[in-house]
Amino acid sequence: MNGNEHHGMVIQERDRHLLKELSVMRVIDREQAKIVAGFGSTTRANVRLLLLTRAGLLRRFFLATSGGGKKALYALSAKGAQLVAVPQRGPRRRADESLATDFFVQHQLIVNQIYCALKYGAIPVDRISFRRWIAFHQPLTSGLRLIPDGYVELATPAGIVAMFLEVDLGNESLAVWKEKVRNYLQFALSGECERQFGQSRFRVLVLANSERRLHSIRTAVSAATDKIFWFASLESVNGDGFFAPVWLLPKGEGRLPLIQETL
Repeated sequence: MNGNEHHGMVIQERDRHLLKELSVMRVIDREQAKIVAGFGSTTRANVRLLLLTRAGLLRRFFLATSGGGKKALYALSAKGAQLVAVPQRGPRRRADESLATDFFVQHQLIVNQIYCALKYGAIPVDRISFRRWIAFHQPLTSGLRLIPDGYVELATPAGIVAMFLEVDLGNESLAVWKEKVRNYLQFALSGECERQFGQSRFRVLVLANSERRLHSIRTAVSAATDKIFWFASLESVNGDGFFAPVWLLPKGEGRLPLIQETL
């Protein structure tokens, strides 16, 4: 068996790319697999994902949907990680297990939607481009209990815009959010961002599952700072809305675009 075959299956470059991305994304559904691997049709995606699962390169399990059905989800297997030389990340669920609910998976799928939109989607602002994304599996520094949902850099005519991502589905107390704010402010003052990421300034993008939740978090944040935090609801950033004037700062009522267009 050569390096392009696995249990009789010819491994394509698209397959390798998908497996590598799963080390970042941890778990994907079919629609996200279509975006990442460039599948032209749902049928082709279903067939390939099934082959990769049967070859032992993906682990498959199922999550209940609101309509009473269930959808397949995929994570990287130990064999898949070894094949493309990446760490094995993702939920450790039993093969073909059916779950009624799974907070970690639901949260990660939303983070992945943002990742896919920024890396693989068309950015609707001239001269803005995706630069890099970093996923975290441990705290930013040993002294802070702070694990962002992601870090993204966008290249703009004015320079690199560095942003940490926090997706909130309403399950964390405001006390937890107050601690996050303290940790982010300490991180901003420490100089660690420049040491780790080469950027002296950063934003924290907070995406909440409702406008009501957004305003609760925003009130808690604004008591400590009027800097670095930007707020929007998940509904408002669907599609091209990520770059639309939907963002609020800790204080003030004017909604801003994520990146100000320059002439």
